[in-house]
Amino acid sequence: MAPVLDKAPAWSLAVVAMLSVQLGAAISVGLFDDIGVAGTAWLRLTLGALGFVLIARPRYWTWTWRQLRAPVLLGVVSAGMTLSFLAAINLLPLGTVVAIEFLGPLTVAAVHSRSRRALAWPALALIGVLLLTEPWHEIPSVAGVAFALLAAVGWGLYIVITQHVGDRFAGVDGLAIALPVAALVTAFVGLPQAWGHINLQVLLVGLAAALLLPLIPWTLELYALRRLTKSAFGTLMAVEPAIALGIGATVLHQIPTAPQLVGIGCVVLAGIAAERTGRRDADLPSLESPIN
Repeated sequence: MAPVLDKAPAWSLAVVAMLSVQLGAAISVGLFDDIGVAGTAWLRLTLGALGFVLIARPRYWTWTWRQLRAPVLLGVVSAGMTLSFLAAINLLPLGTVVAIEFLGPLTVAAVHSRSRRALAWPALALIGVLLLTEPWHEIPSVAGVAFALLAAVGWGLYIVITQHVGDRFAGVDGLAIALPVAALVTAFVGLPQAWGHINLQVLLVGLAAALLLPLIPWTLELYALRRLTKSAFGTLMAVEPAIALGIGATVLHQIPTAPQLVGIGCVVLAGIAAERTGRRDADLPSLESPIN
């Protein structure tokens, strides 16, 4: 699979990853009533971790702590991002949550841009978020917005750390280290919620959700980030709020209003306008190998 991913255009990997993420999020909503938000996060990350371990078969004991620090940190960040995101979509429409969450990668794209003018694009995205939440009509869920903002911080950190891990670990070894950590972190709050409520149907839905998010998209994003700058990757994520809005409308029946459509347009435009660079330089750090 790795040679195919290496040859595929980096932008195509990112687009497929975005579609998978939003479908996985929509499926996850169906688990909230059965095992709770935290339980859903734990089950999804646990099944995803098992998948990465079976694929990579990592020999954890052969890496030094210095080598393991980055993927362990990625696991902690991924756990927080997943919990915050699922908590947010439990309180707000999917498209609104992803638009708010997109402030994270957009800020990464702006900060790493070579132009100071790019710092204006997060402001345009913020206008879009205001149009999406429409606080002048009714006060949106304060907790939902707070969770979405936490997810935004997590998403920005995820991009930076994933690129670092992808540069230093071959294949999906880095994710095979990070995902078990994420599963362990979420177990503290998720396992008590899910305990006693997992049946065959919940397990099958959880497996489908885990394949769609994190197994497929995080693998694709890892390979894409090996060939894209953080700025270019953050810009590609600009279409994800629009994808989320579409899936929210078709799968979850969350129909947007006219101002919300304009808001999504502002967020997408801000992301596209933030692009300044494309492919990364060829000189990348060497991949980490287990100690022989």
